[in-house]
Amino acid sequence: MTERVKQLWPELEWISDQTLREQTAATWELALQKSVLTPQDLNTIPFTLLCGPDLKVTFMGHKRAVVHIARDCGNQMNKFFKDDLPVNMDVLIAGAILADVGKLLEYEMKDGKSVQGSYGKYVRHPFSGVSLAEQCNVPASVCHIIATHAGEGDMVKRSVEAYVVHHADFMTFEPFRERLKV
Repeated sequence: MTERVKQLWPELEWISDQTLREQTAATWELALQKSVLTPQDLNTIPFTLLCGPDLKVTFMGHKRAVVHIARDCGNQMNKFFKDDLPVNMDVLIAGAILADVGKLLEYEMKDGKSVQGSYGKYVRHPFSGVSLAEQCNVPASVCHIIATHAGEGDMVKRSVEAYVVHHADFMTFEPFRERLKV
């Protein structure tokens, strides 16, 4: 695991399965290698292109919030539902960390601002994220979360972990979109 990925994602340490932790980190490293975006860009650019220039929440601010919210939710579900609706916390955390990794291929920088690049016009981040993850041998249960965290997932049956990540992501997106009236 490289130092730049460790600095971006201290939450990787929450993944107890060392192999899955390494696969998740390797996916981020691969995305950074293929992207024009730097870790510094990820800490300064808005987390979405859909809310216009008034959005101040950074890509990493949003992503880390999603991971923390998903983890808290998973822990509470395991506490209250135990064996009736178990949440695999390693799968949940890895999926939350990787949900938007494909945006590193979808975005480009132009005049110091993030914009949708030519690749992103054809391939949305759930698809490119799964492609990156599969190149790093990420298990299908985690790739499922990447693939279904956005609207594309409305067409399939989501796992419990995918529902949690989907809702953590949208509960920290929709209010901004509504507030900024996009």
